[in-house]
Amino acid sequence: MKKFNIVFLGTPDFSVPSLEVLHNHPLINIVNIISMPDRKSGRGLDLKSPEVIEFAKNHKLPFFQTSNINQENEFLASLEKENIDIIIVLAFAQFLGERILKLPKIACFNIHTSLLPKYRGAAPIQYALLNGDPSTGVSIQKMVKKMDAGDIAWSQPVNIYPNETGGQLYTRLKFQAALSLNEFIYALIENKISYTAQDETNVSFAPTLARQDGFLDFKNSTFQQIINKVNALYPWPGTYCFLDKKRLKVMSACLESKKLQPGEVSTDHSTLLIGCKDASIRLLQVQFEGKKPSSDITLLNGIKTVFNINP
Repeated sequence: MKKFNIVFLGTPDFSVPSLEVLHNHPLINIVNIISMPDRKSGRGLDLKSPEVIEFAKNHKLPFFQTSNINQENEFLASLEKENIDIIIVLAFAQFLGERILKLPKIACFNIHTSLLPKYRGAAPIQYALLNGDPSTGVSIQKMVKKMDAGDIAWSQPVNIYPNETGGQLYTRLKFQAALSLNEFIYALIENKISYTAQDETNVSFAPTLARQDGFLDFKNSTFQQIINKVNALYPWPGTYCFLDKKRLKVMSACLESKKLQPGEVSTDHSTLLIGCKDASIRLLQVQFEGKKPSSDITLLNGIKTVFNINP
């Protein structure tokens, strides 16, 4: 049976399980792996390769690194001679120009961690949790020049667990993406792929998140809005508030029965409670900037003061 010649484009650890599926597949020949350049990392600012490139090095696979694949004319000319069947893209962080989209004989396929057309963009995992969705999923779409807008070739729903964090869902979807890719490859080999156009009337977006998006506005948010944000943005970019003008990171929280006014703070029994619009919340795991993470009890036992929230 004919092998498929594949080029894989990806960068972070999220992409590695899917790349491993391709590497170990008996009917896949990886022609090249494309990723971002090495970057300085750690206290020593040593150059560090993306996780995808580390995998390529460890398994002696061909790779190419660039900050803009569309400008690599010489490299693209060499790929055009390689009889490429498929390009697979997962967390690559670069838009692909028309020359690359036309390169494979079959198509370029992007693996996206939502059920498209919902949550097009860079942060679909976090937005599903921010909005309290009961489920999300993995979509594999035939790429076009418009972001995440191509026809759906494969999709797999995934339930979201109560109080699941962004980090936990990230890990589950990382491996679900690999499983879905494996199923998609077999369906492609057996010529069982059918394409479904996305309904443009149901499109929503999940733009890149920044640190300031983690601010917790207790006075103007419901308990559920706060807890969704704490869960969705853990571990990155994280959520925070200000206690007496000191930035306090919040890693976990829960509902509290004590009635407080929106924005009111209570430290009874060494627990850190804050009023939301409709209920009170306890901040369970916290961290003052520059300090170690701790429970609210440990934090309050070391401080004797009356707090003002977000002054």
